[in-house]
Amino acid sequence: MAYSASGLTRMAGGGGHNVWYYDSADALSAVRASGYFNDAATMMNVGDVVFVYDNDAPTMGISVVLSNTGSVVDIADGTALTMTDSD
Repeated sequence: MAYSASGLTRMAGGGGHNVWYYDSADALSAVRASGYFNDAATMMNVGDVVFVYDNDAPTMGISVVLSNTGSVVDIADGTALTMTDSD
């Protein structure tokens, strides 16, 4: 699939950095690919934190914007969070 602006929400920001929440049916492995967030290049800064929720699996991951040339955004591989319910 592809980036959808409706899935990206800025949760907080200050000092030039933001915290984003991205909700999509795309897995973290797809979202972390260089260029996925290109349409958000004017909003995202290097060092921004991105919480990625795959609503299809469902799974959650946390990543960081590694680079932004103004047209190409690349985020780190990220860390998958374990989502279990043992009761």
